[in-house]
Parts: sequence; structure tokens; C-alpha cells
Amino acid sequence: MKKMIFSAGLALGAFTFSDKAIAQEIDSLPSQFDSTHIVTAVPSPRQLGWRPPERFHSTVAGIAVPAVMLGYGFIALNNPTLRDVNTSTKAEVKEDHPTFRTQIDNYLQYSPVAAVYALNALGIHGKHNFRDRTIILGLAAVFTAGTTEGIKHWTHEERPDGSDFLSFPSGHTATAFASAEFLRQEYKDVSPWYGIAGYAAAAATGALRVYNNKHWVSDVVAGAGLGILSTKAAYWVYPWIQQKLFKDKREHADKVVMPYYNPQFHSAGLSFIFFPR
Repeated sequence: MKKMIFSAGLALGAFTFSDKAIAQEIDSLPSQFDSTHIVTAVPSPRQLGWRPPERFHSTVAGIAVPAVMLGYGFIALNNPTLRDVNTSTKAEVKEDHPTFRTQIDNYLQYSPVAAVYALNALGIHGKHNFRDRTIILGLAAVFTAGTTEGIKHWTHEERPDGSDFLSFPSGHTATAFASAEFLRQEYKDVSPWYGIAGYAAAAATGALRVYNNKHWVSDVVAGAGLGILSTKAAYWVYPWIQQKLFKDKREHADKVVMPYYNPQFHSAGLSFIFFPR
């Protein structure tokens, strides 16, 4: 082959239900009873905790896809067939582009995040305000970097170029896909194309890590899944943080709690930022 194409797809089949159909079944019950019966209120599906299946299926798919990607990477650590895919891909890339080197991936991984703040500066507002989206981004960064560093030292996988044993998973790719999911979450209600563009930049980052001979294909796939899950976790956790830390909006309106992670010193924590009223 003369070219390597990175692609991923998922086909989902699902049952569909209708709110109206369920409501009609409930409405078909007798509305009146004789004096020998006790009249009881029939709870609606929503009162019982039922959710529209579209949202449920979307949530499941959103977790399943990156989880499968992460699982693929872990399996590839010890699976001979998948390891052969890694080595054969490396051989093809080296044969087709023996002198390829670039530093673009070091910057491209952050481009979706930069796009979020640039779009807001241009007046195209996303889901959250500056404070909220910055805290969410900080949480995603801590989750991504913290888990990536931990797994790297635990698995001790050698890089394709033999430079060290921190190959699995790809940190650049994890950051890129975490950033892409952040962009998608903030602007999915404005236009799906913002998310598509972010994921295209993330995919390009992952491909460049392979072409730079810094990561195996399985490292990149796992990194992508880890990054997506990290940002999703940040969006799930933030409402709880918002409730706990910002109960009195007037009191805390000038304060931001910003998580941080320093990969150089392998440290993480919380920064308290105060804005003038």
C-alpha cells in the first residue's frame, strides 16, 4: 500500500419508543371508578424516571465508542495479531516516508480549544460562559493528563523509535481528542461542523504521531478514546462542582476554581482565581 488511512465507524441498532403511545396507553385506563374502588393516580413515564430513548442511546453510544477504542489499545499490548498491525504499519510508513519529520502535531493538538475561545471572542457563543467552560476544560485536562501519565508508567511500552518506554497511550492524541470533544460539546447546538472540524484536527494529530515514529497505531487509537472519555467525564462532574462551589452566585461570581496539571513536574491541583467585581 502507498497510503495509510485512519478511520473509525460504528453502526448502532436501537429500538424506538414514543411518548405519545405511552401516554395513550395511560389515558385509555378508566378515569372513573364506582364507589367500591379506590381511585389512584397513575404516574407518568417521566415521573417514574423514564427518559426518551434517543437521549439514552446517544449517551450509550458516546461512551461505548471511546471505550472500545481504549480497549483496543489495551488488547494490542499483548495480542500478537494487533501487534503485527502496529509493526506492519510502521514498516509501510517508513518505506513511503523515510525522512518525514514535523512539529505541527505539538501545536495542532490544542487547535480545537483555541477555536472555542476564538469563536466566543468573535461573538459566536457556545454552551457555557467563560468561567464555566474554563473550569470544564481544566477538569478535562487534569483527567486526560493524569490518566495518560499513570497508564504510560504502568504499561511501560517502548516507543517505535526506541527513545523511551512511555509510548502507550499517545498523550498528544489524547489531548487532541479531549480538545475536539470540548469543541463539539460547546458548539454542537450551534452547528455540527465545528465538532467535525475539531475531530479532523485531532485525527490529523494522531496520524502525525505515527508518521513521526513516536507512537504505534494502537497507542493513537487508545489515546483518542481516553481523551474523549476524559472530556465527557468533565462535563458530567462539573454540574456537581457548580452546585457545591457556586451555591451563592452573588458571593462567588468573582471566583473561579481552575484545575491544573503540570506534566513536567507531574503535579496537579486547584488554582483559585479572583476577578474584580
